Amino acid sequence: MASKKESTFVTMVLTLFLVTFVASAALGYLYELTKGPIAEVKLAKQNAAILQVVPEFDNEPTEESYTIDIDGGTLKFFPAKRNGELVGTAVNTFTTQGFSGEITLMVGFLPDGTINNISVLDHKETPGLGDKMQKNKSDWSVQFNGKNPSDFQLSVTKDGGDVDVITASTISSRAFCDAVQRAYNAYMEGGKK
Repeated sequence: MASKKESTFVTMVLTLFLVTFVASAALGYLYELTKGPIAEVKLAKQNAAILQVVPEFDNEPTEESYTIDIDGGTLKFFPAKRNGELVGTAVNTFTTQGFSGEITLMVGFLPDGTINNISVLDHKETPGLGDKMQKNKSDWSVQFNGKNPSDFQLSVTKDGGDVDVITASTISSRAFCDAVQRAYNAYMEGGKK
């Protein structure tokens, strides 16, 4: 009788091991299968954002990109040139102060530091509230276009700044400003190349 219980226990352990092995192998295979297409989609999204945020250019900004470490993170810079002259720089920036975590933006600066345009790359903000930072949800972010942070306070009006908040989304608005300010600071301190 004891041997029957041992046999059942060994059988259960072997079965559990087999199920775990098959599941992990399948998961690893799916990861490898989707890794390439996911990277291609991210690259396409990044390139589309660069096109949206800087003036017309004739170089390959991704081939001339460089990084700067700031605030415990890394910002990536994409210089846009026309006939060899810098017409703008797209900066992939971030903030961790969003209501639902990290927000990633692509901010386009003209050579003098003026904001040309901003594109939201990634966020997890509340649908119908914080997600209004996206251009396809509202025109809230256009208030930054044409503004130079040297004389435009990149903080919300509640905090004494010049930025109107997204209705019922003060935290998301502050976080957006934080990401733009981080990009501007890095651009002015050494990001102009």
